Amino acid sequence: MALVNRALRRDPWLLGLLVWTGLTFLVFTALAGETVWQVRLFWLFQPGADLLLTIFSWRVARLATGAIRRFWLVLTVTGALFAIGDTTQSVLTFLPGQWSTNGGSVQTVCLGIGMTAVVTAMLIHPHPNRTGRERLGFWLDSATVLVAGAVVAWCSLVTPDGNTRSDMLAVLAATGVAITASFASVKMILSGNAPMHKAAAMPMIGAAMVMSVGMFLAPAGGETHPVIYFVRYLPTVLLCAGPRVQLLLASSDRSAFGERRRKPYSLLPYGAMVVAFGVLALALPGGVNGRLWGVVAGLALICALVAWRQLVAFHDNQALISRLREHESRLRHQAHFDGLTGLANRGHFSEQVEQALAVTPASVSVLLVDLDGFKAVNDTMGHAAGDALLIGVADRLRGAIRSGDVAARLGGDEFAVLLPGCTPAEADQTAVRILAALTVPEQIDGVPVRAAASIGVASAAPGANVNSLLREADIAMYAAKHRGKGTWLRHDPSMLATRPAR
Repeated sequence: MALVNRALRRDPWLLGLLVWTGLTFLVFTALAGETVWQVRLFWLFQPGADLLLTIFSWRVARLATGAIRRFWLVLTVTGALFAIGDTTQSVLTFLPGQWSTNGGSVQTVCLGIGMTAVVTAMLIHPHPNRTGRERLGFWLDSATVLVAGAVVAWCSLVTPDGNTRSDMLAVLAATGVAITASFASVKMILSGNAPMHKAAAMPMIGAAMVMSVGMFLAPAGGETHPVIYFVRYLPTVLLCAGPRVQLLLASSDRSAFGERRRKPYSLLPYGAMVVAFGVLALALPGGVNGRLWGVVAGLALICALVAWRQLVAFHDNQALISRLREHESRLRHQAHFDGLTGLANRGHFSEQVEQALAVTPASVSVLLVDLDGFKAVNDTMGHAAGDALLIGVADRLRGAIRSGDVAARLGGDEFAVLLPGCTPAEADQTAVRILAALTVPEQIDGVPVRAAASIGVASAAPGANVNSLLREADIAMYAAKHRGKGTWLRHDPSMLATRPAR
């Protein structure tokens, strides 16, 4: 990124535009009082910048693909139309009575067509991965900015006495350009698939802002201050600087066209409200008139749009909270339960045993269930069949224990059952029920497979903890496995002996 910034600072075209902009200000200042020549030079300066806009946009379009390429092709055509209109107007300024900074009919038509083309390109540019509610929020934000632009235009077109300006058509065209640029800026900022990098968008956003300022500064006729000429010319330079920046970025890094993460919020609607309130403050000194009523109506519409947008955001937040809760619940379940069988995992089982020992240590028993011959099932029938057998065993365990008991898969083909509030005799009965349940073959791909198992039973002695209880059950389970398949044995902590299967 540092290399790109250096390239932008050293680019001869951008440096040339900067120098040229400074020279235009000096020329307008040197010709102060020479209104006719100021206007002529104002228009003569325009076509060159328009051609640069066209060339740079075309070169960017050649690097892009799909909808992004289409956008830059539209901008190329728009630059060409601007060049035609401004060239025509620069010729007309040498005719008598054609010295106004407002364009004539040809320039206005070219401007209008170009403006429409840009708006169309913005409207049809895709919004990937957007829900209907997100698209609604985008259009509400955009509409808010457009209404703010319309409020600014209304104050530019309507005088305090309620009459429209005589040069309304030209000012309306300029206002349309400003609103269009603003809309394009909104689209590029809010869209997660913007057709240009934010560094390229900033000059174009600046052009829209300067256009709006220029509309307020421009008088209806008469001598104009050099600063006004400069302010009204500056957007032309900024508009061609944006494509040049994009060209430099895209030439070194094609990801400059890539999809970027869209911000979940936008401050633009609130900025639009600030603009509208600022215009209202300017209109209030003129008293109650058509201009004031237009501003008030626009401000009311902006407030309504922002309120609607807040309602959409509220529903979005509620949906987000619901998704977060579901995700949290899913993570909690994954942290405590086995993903294949749905039984408690080793960590959660240990926690449950600890809690049971803390409440009723004298009546806690643990069963360890280890499948016999599970590896043979995996090797002969495949892992899918082995998983199906494990799921079937988990279901048999659930059916053989009480509602307050906890069945778990400790890993592989090893299972465990926590029996809180249980006597040793009841623990033995549970082991018998489990063995009986496992004698029923599990149908896997039409083949009956019986899950033989060895079970070790251990009841908590005074001072027992999770590790000691599981260790005793493990000793009993391995003893049962050596005695023969389908057996269960109890660990006797006092005699360290085992009882044969019943």
